Amino acid sequence: MGRHHGRRTARHFGRPNLEYQAAVGSAAVLDRSHRSRLAISGRAPVRMLAGVLTNSVPPPPGPAASGLLAGRTAYSAVLIPKGRMVTDLVVAWRGTREDRHGLWLHVPAAGRAALVAHLRKFLPPRFAFVDDVTDATGTLTVAGPDAAGMVGAALGIASGELAALDADGCLLTGPAPPDGLLIARLADVRLPAFDILGDRAALSRLGAELVRLGAAPTGMGVFETLRIEAGRPEFGLDMDDRTIPTEAGIDARAIDHGKGCYTGQEVIVRIRDRGHVNRHLRGLLLGDAPTPAPATPLYSDTKAKPVGHVTSAAMSPAFGQTIALGFVRREVVPSAELRLESPDGARAGVRALGEDGWELQRGDLS
Repeated sequence: MGRHHGRRTARHFGRPNLEYQAAVGSAAVLDRSHRSRLAISGRAPVRMLAGVLTNSVPPPPGPAASGLLAGRTAYSAVLIPKGRMVTDLVVAWRGTREDRHGLWLHVPAAGRAALVAHLRKFLPPRFAFVDDVTDATGTLTVAGPDAAGMVGAALGIASGELAALDADGCLLTGPAPPDGLLIARLADVRLPAFDILGDRAALSRLGAELVRLGAAPTGMGVFETLRIEAGRPEFGLDMDDRTIPTEAGIDARAIDHGKGCYTGQEVIVRIRDRGHVNRHLRGLLLGDAPTPAPATPLYSDTKAKPVGHVTSAAMSPAFGQTIALGFVRREVVPSAELRLESPDGARAGVRALGEDGWELQRGDLS
């Protein structure tokens, strides 16, 4: 066991190498209830959130052929007026009507307190209010090539219906918990994966059934490796309250440039149209170097001062080497080579992180 941003989590179940192999070869199930879940309801929560979120709230779900509700999620950020992040999050509907069911906000643990304070300050309670349902609900993550089939078998859903969901697709098995579950496609790892949100007791039963069907219980260590292999930053590790979304490379996913006004928009538009940021989140190839700790400095051959730092790292079986995410100054362009920890330290190859993950070159994978 360990702690992830102050909340208790399983690091692994004794054989992390086998957990990783299960995830990439079949399916792994992981309790990610350390993430926070907020319910936003009231007379007009969608209209009230429009001025807070950088992305648009997706339309309400509609009936699918199977009798479930089919809809979409939206990855978004919440900013202060200077364009820096309060947190990132995923927004989804809890049912078909905002005045009865409201919306989910699925939030990283590191962003929970600041977001709740921000929303309670800026959402008029006459039209929308925040209910922190983190302790009563949970998040179960299932990842791997067999994830859709196992989730479908456990819930009586056609696996093809789950497999057909794109990166922002979701299904609802009923109205808001405890009667229904939200099954959302997860794009934060390099494998087919789903986040399932709902009542904790219901998720506990589902987790046990998935294990019975063959999914391997997995801890946060494997998930972190898969996340870094996908080049996806996490708030609280690779992003914080000093980060502008453009620096972290999440603007293409998290910002709808065609929507109406939101807090921090002026800064984002100024950067998009006339400016630049002074640093970028990059992928780092570290060869056989030991896994560096967060904040380990990065040096170039021409500067005595650090030009960046590591934010998260893992030994990657897929890459055949140690890899990391980290911020580097904008003058360090991929595929530059930096040094880890000191000007004569281990080599760190700098690679761009695109919307679909690492932008690799021939020979990058060992």
